[in-house]
Amino acid sequence: MRYPLLSVRRLHRLLVAVALTGITVVAATGGAPAHDRHGGRPIGGCAPDPALLFCEDFEELPQGASTSLRWGVDTRNGALSVERERGRGHGGKRGADQVLRVRTEGNGYAFLEVDEFSAPDNSFFGRMRVEVDDFPTAPDWAHFTLVEATGRGDGSVVRPIGGQYVPTIGSGVQLWGIGSDGGPTGDWTDWRESAPAEPGKWTCLEWQVDASDNRVAVWIDGEPQPDMTVTTTRHGGNPVDFVLPVFDTVRIGWQLYQGNPTPDSYDLRLDDLALSTERVGCSR
Repeated sequence: MRYPLLSVRRLHRLLVAVALTGITVVAATGGAPAHDRHGGRPIGGCAPDPALLFCEDFEELPQGASTSLRWGVDTRNGALSVERERGRGHGGKRGADQVLRVRTEGNGYAFLEVDEFSAPDNSFFGRMRVEVDDFPTAPDWAHFTLVEATGRGDGSVVRPIGGQYVPTIGSGVQLWGIGSDGGPTGDWTDWRESAPAEPGKWTCLEWQVDASDNRVAVWIDGEPQPDMTVTTTRHGGNPVDFVLPVFDTVRIGWQLYQGNPTPDSYDLRLDDLALSTERVGCSR
């Protein structure tokens, strides 16, 4: 069957979300940008902003929900659920008290997936707040990803937010890094000692992908990390040009690639997700 306005995937997501929330659907209006729908207010309670391509703060979703009208789910040995925030909070919006919990077992994965994504000039900014209970300490060089962007092109998968356990620094340390896989530059994570990945604390992570020079840049808690920036010719892979795909999907969550890791399961909380044509920053 052919659906002229909604993809099969999005139609399925709509039916699941309706069942969870009890919304009565009277019409399907696909095609408008997120900030033009729902009376000018994106789903999720994010403030209206014409620069936003996607926004989710989980405040308007029922606790326990693992899907939405706005995003899908991709998991293996993992799960997502909306929960009340624990502890003292993360310095985001006042009154915010719901987050997305991500849990995986072993080298499983669990991602919130923004599909049918499109950015002007194939360039965009992202922002997320995250608290990771524990990062891997084994095996050596254990590699993890929190943000992954894919699309049409040479097969490159872009990982603007990820990292690696590096056993050769001190007694071993987990470091944030930009990475890629699947394309001509190969599988690489360009980590930096200046960017330790600290467990048990909320961190605001921002990124930019700029197709003009195939650049990926990162900010941590509002501070730029210029030594982490990768470009067409400056990256951590094979000595060929790094070229961004034409993005159509952004995934945010957790994946660990090595089997039998320590610890053997991973818990993190996500909040204040935004994809935008302009830098969002950590103050809102």
